Amino acid sequence: MAIATGEPSLFVVAVGGGYGAAMFARGGVLAVANARRSRTLGTAPTLVSRAVLRMRITPTAEEAAGFAAGTDGRLGNRLADHVGRARGTPNSGLGSFAESWRKRFPALYRSLTLVEAASNAPAGERDRTLDRAMDTILDGTRDRAREAANALRGPSTAVYAFGVLLPLALVSVLPAAGAAGVDATLPAIVAVYDFILPIGLVCTSGWLLANRPVAFPPIPVDSEVATHPALYVGTSIVVGAGSAAASHFLLPEWTVPLATVGVGVGVALIVRHRPIVAVRERAEELEATLSDALYLVGRRVSEGIAVEQAVADSAGELDGIAGETFEAAAKRQRQLRIGVEAAFIGEYGALEDLPSQRAESAARLLGMAAGAGTPAGRALVETADHLDELRRVERDARQDLSRVTSTLSNTAAFFGPLVGGATVALADSVGATDALGGSSPETASLGIAVGVYVLLMAAILTGLSTGLQHGIDRATVGYRIGIALCTATVTYLVAVSVTSAVSGGL
Repeated sequence: MAIATGEPSLFVVAVGGGYGAAMFARGGVLAVANARRSRTLGTAPTLVSRAVLRMRITPTAEEAAGFAAGTDGRLGNRLADHVGRARGTPNSGLGSFAESWRKRFPALYRSLTLVEAASNAPAGERDRTLDRAMDTILDGTRDRAREAANALRGPSTAVYAFGVLLPLALVSVLPAAGAAGVDATLPAIVAVYDFILPIGLVCTSGWLLANRPVAFPPIPVDSEVATHPALYVGTSIVVGAGSAAASHFLLPEWTVPLATVGVGVGVALIVRHRPIVAVRERAEELEATLSDALYLVGRRVSEGIAVEQAVADSAGELDGIAGETFEAAAKRQRQLRIGVEAAFIGEYGALEDLPSQRAESAARLLGMAAGAGTPAGRALVETADHLDELRRVERDARQDLSRVTSTLSNTAAFFGPLVGGATVALADSVGATDALGGSSPETASLGIAVGVYVLLMAAILTGLSTGLQHGIDRATVGYRIGIALCTATVTYLVAVSVTSAVSGGL
């Protein structure tokens, strides 16, 4: 087929654009798949711990597999599929499930193989085998998390240098752009700072999040707990109007839209997600002391005290939310004459408002221990030790990542806005309006353009930092972004005002 004059270039552009779009789509699909896999692997220690927990009380592979299949998330669902297919056969489903992860996560394969082997081990060796299973998955998760932190250090530094530090530094040299023959007009500044740089930060952040090897999923909370739209929208409007009024009387007129949008949207996100974050904080506080609770109960059960009485006795030795929860469960046992498990996770149970799967697993373990008697005391104590180690692995992993993400989060909320506001004020003080190519932007236009970039940067970097540490969760990310937007807005506007006053007095 003949191609007319001028068509070859159009044809090349079309083919190139189509190929680029296809590669972008393929990369997006791979990124989503990698993100799901990292989130899936983050639940591996919980799944193994549930299998080990059940095996200590009921040493059969079928019971352990079924209990572990109750783990929230894709990993638990996949195990449930294997358990369902193995039903009616001599297999438990643990072996086939472990084999499917042999190459992708060897530690999960080895640990579940040990759990299955423990069902056939002599009683004296079973506990040692289960201990090795837990050590294997915890060591494997710790190694992957450490590798993730090391792998992310270089790219995150590049994001900080080329996406934040360099662009903000260039604001201060805009006055010299005209003398150097560079056409630094307002449209060019807006295009670079408010479109190109934010898009680059979003793409880079997405790549970093997608390639994180392990992501520990947050505690799931029912979205109905969130604030009603009328409340957070109304609060946002009122606070935004107040911020606009304060900016109008205290700061230059051009700061009004930035103050309105930055603080208004930030407050809306905070009010919207705060109830979910509060529930999750209470659940995390309970999980932090859950090992102590199991240890206290287990010690008493080993001494011959019934589980029901051990729960009531231990409540007085526990502080905070753990003490309240165990006291509530003990009270329900006395008043309703129900079992330990129902007192915790039954209708209106002590854990009704605390959506912690670990606490639920512990409650089921206590219910099984009530039927097993004194021998279950040691299993409770050993489970407490494993929970301690599991939390330690997660805490260490987040601390390793925090060394990478702390710079990003601090830059988003404080350093970036501070430098941005100061450089805008300094650019004005040295005559940016006259130097930027004849028809260059006024201070107001420059301040708004850089201010929009500062707010976008605050949202993007905070989302990245939160996602790397806690996984992608709408409530947690939204809440942290809301705080960052409020902080960044105030820091940027104060920096502009203070720097202008100082430079004007010199």
